[in-house]
Amino acid sequence: MYLTPEEEKTLDGEYGRSLQKAIEILVALGDIYGADKLIPVKSAQIAGVSYKTIGDAGLEWISDLEGKVKIPSILNPAGMDIVRWDEMGIDPVFAKKQQEIIEAYAKLGIQTKCTCTPYYLEGFNVTLDDHIAWSESSAVSYANSVIGARTNREGGPSALSAALVGKTANYGYHLDEMREPVVAVEVDCELSGSDFGALGYVVGKTVGSRVPIFYTKNEPSKNEMKALGAALAASGAVALYHIEGVTPEAVRNKFTRPDEVIPVERTQIDEVYEANKDIQSSEIITVGCPHCSVEELEEIAGLVEGKKLQKEMWVCTAREVAERHPDLVQRIEKSGAKVVCDTCMVVSPATNKYASITVNSGKALAYVPSMCKVAAKYASIEDCIKEAGVVDEN
Repeated sequence: MYLTPEEEKTLDGEYGRSLQKAIEILVALGDIYGADKLIPVKSAQIAGVSYKTIGDAGLEWISDLEGKVKIPSILNPAGMDIVRWDEMGIDPVFAKKQQEIIEAYAKLGIQTKCTCTPYYLEGFNVTLDDHIAWSESSAVSYANSVIGARTNREGGPSALSAALVGKTANYGYHLDEMREPVVAVEVDCELSGSDFGALGYVVGKTVGSRVPIFYTKNEPSKNEMKALGAALAASGAVALYHIEGVTPEAVRNKFTRPDEVIPVERTQIDEVYEANKDIQSSEIITVGCPHCSVEELEEIAGLVEGKKLQKEMWVCTAREVAERHPDLVQRIEKSGAKVVCDTCMVVSPATNKYASITVNSGKALAYVPSMCKVAAKYASIEDCIKEAGVVDEN
């Protein structure tokens, strides 16, 4: 792999051990995947934030690094709401460790905004064909597919390395030829809302890590595409998908329909909702995986207006989104629901204390049973609120 003289100096350790470690990781990945060079990236989103997932070893590794990131960089969700962690029932020992992780990242110049939806943040916008280094699976899917930016599904160390160096190896989804669809998904029914999360949950298991192109009966919204991509990435390992006539590269490139076709029928979507119906009454209800958009917060606020919820319900969103819309937060929390920032039901140990959960997320449906050991069932946002035991205040 070609390195510039400046990159060679970094690799030789002339700018310190931390930068040397970082570029060693990037060069190793480049050598493995046949990259020709390193390329500049516009931003980084770094996984490996929750103390639940990285533990003391991860904290030690981050704490030993020195220097400052060269590009705008933020974090994946942490294991708790950084401000209201006690309301989630987080152990103080866990909270202390989690704060130490956040502080270690902050020392490197990383913005301590913990979210899987960086594209909602002001000043963190990316556009078509921008090269970035993002690591959270749903963020990667959204960036590649809905925005048309270019990123591989980075691991925490490689995304952090890219942030410190300002570059990443030029392979995978940074290349035109790797972004071509190889399998067609033909959907024989109209879908809406949470149906798209169910679609991703079904298709991801078959597609694996390949690039699909969807042929749908109706055009999904950006929130629906967010849910589709998150589920595809969780039940499979899809980092990029296209929708004929909708997503930017499918519109621009007019892809040839692949020979392999996966048909999807309405019955397959319905089966996702019907699974685990033996969970008669969930102990907790959660929405916002990926983190809720403003439009989703508005929908939830409208559904809980004038009502009281009888069960624990979390509405997960980015702190910046919540702070920009305190009226929506107030309307939601008046019902008894909690607007939870910085974290989600997948990466927080607070989820583990419940026996059963209802989610509106195909991603959470795929991950919660294995990562949290909690039985999960799937529902629309409206049905999630019904499951929370709505009582009309009037």
